[in-house]
Amino acid sequence: MQNRPFSPTRTDSGEPEIAAEQEYTDMLFARLDAEVAQSNERLREVMKRVDAANPDAEALVQRETEYHALNARLDRLNLAQLGLVFGRIDVEDPEAENPVPGAPGLDRRYIGRMGLDAREEGYRTLLLDWRAPMARPFYLATTAQPEGVTVRRHIRTSGRTVTGVDDERLSLSPTDGPGTGDRSGVGSESALLPVLTAPRTGHMVDIVETIQREQDEIIRDRTRGVMVVEGGPGTGKTAVALHRVAWLLYTWREQLAATGVLIIGPNRTFLDYISRVLPELGETGVVLSTIGELYPGVTPTATDSLLTREIKGSEEMTVILAEAVKAHQTLPETPVVLKVEGIELTLTPAMVKKSRTRARRSRRPHNLAQPVFRDHLIAQLADQLAERIGTDPLGGSNLLDGGDVAQLHEDLEDERSVVDAVDTFWPLLEPEAVLEGLLTDESAIAVAAAGYDDETRRALLRAPGSPWTTSDAALLDELAERLGIPDPEASRETAVRKWREQVEDAQEALDILSSSASSDLDDGFEAEILSAHDVIDAETLAERQRIRDTRTTAERARMDHMWAYGHVIVDEAQELSPMEWRMVMRRCPSRWMTLVGDTAQTGSPAGVDSWADTLSPYVHSRFHRHELTVNYRTPRDIADIANSLLPMIAPNHTPATAIRDTGWGVRFLEKGTEPGDVAAELTARDPERTTVIVAPDDGQIRGSVTVDGIKGLEFDHVIIVDPTRIVEQSPQGWQDLYVAYTRATQSLTVIGQPPHDSDPAAME
Repeated sequence: MQNRPFSPTRTDSGEPEIAAEQEYTDMLFARLDAEVAQSNERLREVMKRVDAANPDAEALVQRETEYHALNARLDRLNLAQLGLVFGRIDVEDPEAENPVPGAPGLDRRYIGRMGLDAREEGYRTLLLDWRAPMARPFYLATTAQPEGVTVRRHIRTSGRTVTGVDDERLSLSPTDGPGTGDRSGVGSESALLPVLTAPRTGHMVDIVETIQREQDEIIRDRTRGVMVVEGGPGTGKTAVALHRVAWLLYTWREQLAATGVLIIGPNRTFLDYISRVLPELGETGVVLSTIGELYPGVTPTATDSLLTREIKGSEEMTVILAEAVKAHQTLPETPVVLKVEGIELTLTPAMVKKSRTRARRSRRPHNLAQPVFRDHLIAQLADQLAERIGTDPLGGSNLLDGGDVAQLHEDLEDERSVVDAVDTFWPLLEPEAVLEGLLTDESAIAVAAAGYDDETRRALLRAPGSPWTTSDAALLDELAERLGIPDPEASRETAVRKWREQVEDAQEALDILSSSASSDLDDGFEAEILSAHDVIDAETLAERQRIRDTRTTAERARMDHMWAYGHVIVDEAQELSPMEWRMVMRRCPSRWMTLVGDTAQTGSPAGVDSWADTLSPYVHSRFHRHELTVNYRTPRDIADIANSLLPMIAPNHTPATAIRDTGWGVRFLEKGTEPGDVAAELTARDPERTTVIVAPDDGQIRGSVTVDGIKGLEFDHVIIVDPTRIVEQSPQGWQDLYVAYTRATQSLTVIGQPPHDSDPAAME
């Protein structure tokens, strides 16, 4: 009987059950309020110590740590109030912590956004965090695999008020017939359906109350390597990734709190769209970034042409950038005369070349190799100087010994002419200056890209002062790696060490002041006479030089191009170019990553065609793959239109199963129809829902967006203008059209005949 198709028996519980859940919910909120009050009181106590006079260094660190920890806790407590409790399960458990009244052997577990305990009762669990292992049956239980659950209850709330409860009975009684409670398809689930049919807004909502079994398996996957989550449009890839972040931070909190989690999205609109989900799940310490903003200090405001994006995204750029750096390691065309204390030394091209060769063979990044270049060059100059001043006039051996030559070497290091020569022929470089100098100089491009065709070189050239583009971020990051830009954290540690040394020096100064206090006064203890120690201590004396760092892990990570994140999530991962993958992999040396994408939606000219090909340089074949198979977003009729493109763009893809019908249908309107009028009509008919106009990337349609601008987003009603031009404007045009088709949750309107088979009778 368990193997036949069956959905849980559902009942809408009445007022007594709502009242009972309201009483329990009130108790939970009372506990939550008490924790908020306690944390606020503790925060006030910490704040009183902010201006305390001269606390020692350890006290300062403890105070700042506790201050930030309390604020983070208050954030979690306050955000947890948004749907604090949403479910309950009765589970078979002979050691039930919360026995079901009248049903021995059943444990009653309430599920919510955070955990709450009754401390006075030995930490008896009142509310399970949805991420806790004991809460998992809430998401996994079915009649075929009940996971020990007899009843699952969905609790609906508005603020602190319980508005309804729905029960699902997961065990069958002998009187249940073959069709009892049969509502086939996941879309009919009582808690899921309202979420699927709700109007879309400018922000994504979490799915913590409605996570499905295949989604839960991905969210809680304990893989500590690269995990690829594939799925067609509307399968919930993004929601799964965000809930996975929350679960990871719950399960490995100590590790990830110190290293941070990075989420990379396709555009800033997308990041704004998802920005509320993690805080609502109780997690705020995560870095959100687009790929173009991942290099610290650079915000791209321009977009390259398709050809330029393809070239900059290609791994061939590593060769071009390497040559661009080498071009700064120059040789003099003629010998250079250096004057050192009236003595002329000759720096020949051959000498510089020898030193350059030695530096390059060190295989250090450019800036870190400068000391090698400098030492070798100065050694040659020191030998030359020794020859000049140490020659025996009687023809004997040089009068200077090895120690003398070493002293000459040391003296030359401080000579301005020598320092200038080193900086000329092997200068310290910054990534921004190198890239700007390359891309705005035709001759520089000709040198760095000598092995490439004219079209490639022309595509790289741009006007001086041009703004940074999204594609530049990965190039700057590559240059930072090749140049050896200092690690900000290492620089901070150096600053702290210097501060400590200054404290010690200041203490010595104060000791001297104290010991030399005036001794010719009649009364050295008069009230108006103060010693140095009365007004200042060593730490205060050094305070001006102290560098305090009260930033959170996320804030520190965001500004550090060498930060090693504990976990990285990449959404729309199919859009990343080979150069961008290099940048991402540098930020996750552990390779603990969740990559979410669909190669059928690849719109980037340098994007992913094959996960195996993309990942093999970094993890070979050692990556784990999941596939989501249910399309929750797209109505069946729209999905059918979109899936007709798959044979052209992804012939090996199996379409996800759409589970919804809306009754709106798909409309094909004649070319020339005013999209604004269509949008106004839809808004008038359905004023609470969102409508978007998607048009080709030429700016001709007022109020429209491009396909790039809607990646990862969803809207209730979608109007597509001139699908043929959308296809023709890019080598990935068919993928772009596929993406545009699949953004709608209610209706799709296409203005202009699409460049593929469709029903002419559908044209209005």
